[in-house]
Amino acid sequence: MPKEDSHILTLDRKVEKLRLTRSFESSQEGRKVMDEVFDNLTLGAIFKLTCEKRISSVDFPVSTGKEGNVFRATAPDGTFVALKIYRTSNATFKNIAKYIEGDTRFKGLTGNPRKLIYAWCTKEFKNLNRLEQAGVRVPHPRRFLKNVIVMDYIGDGVMAAPQLRSVRLDGPQKVYREIVRFMKRAFQKAKLVHGDLSEYNILVHEGAPYIIDCGQAILTDHPNAIDFLKRDVKNVNRYFRSIDVKVWSDETVLRYVQGVREK
Repeated sequence: MPKEDSHILTLDRKVEKLRLTRSFESSQEGRKVMDEVFDNLTLGAIFKLTCEKRISSVDFPVSTGKEGNVFRATAPDGTFVALKIYRTSNATFKNIAKYIEGDTRFKGLTGNPRKLIYAWCTKEFKNLNRLEQAGVRVPHPRRFLKNVIVMDYIGDGVMAAPQLRSVRLDGPQKVYREIVRFMKRAFQKAKLVHGDLSEYNILVHEGAPYIIDCGQAILTDHPNAIDFLKRDVKNVNRYFRSIDVKVWSDETVLRYVQGVREK
């Protein structure tokens, strides 16, 4: 494993430990990890968001991912928001480059890692807006700046909403059908394919599914769009089959999502 990838993996594990123990600011280890996650670039963005009265404090880590970390933050009015911070590292650059390439919204983008990460942040913000306008339930995006996105916090005062994989659903068939409808609305109305949809990228709050981690979502005219769609369908069907939900065949879901009529 490359040295930088190994460093990111170690950092993720530390952030995850802090998430579970809620020792983000109260421990020496918490402060040390905070210094690594919140580099000068990120601190500058957060300072500006504070001046804009978007946030008043960063509370604790919520989740870690391949490209960055999500924190719960508090807005000046006392409500909670989610703060998604993309790492400005070469490891992040390698993960996201394949999803930017071929996206007509980012033609002419240079290979500069920092510019690419800014573009990725912009891309997720735009994707969330498009999906929300199409009727897909996602965290409402509020603001993006450099490598930081502020969005609605999905959860309550005690904890963030869990991933689909961690929830015992009261109405799994209903949730399955709603997720399939979301895929259709994304494809036909937002003209987007999520590209990484699974039980890991769907939150469940008060019985309702929310689609998250939309940075890699690509336009339907992207050369790899149908391949990514097939993967999404396969992942969703696999998971719901594993919990004994009756699902449509992969081919039927694909036709439904694309609006292809039976001959």
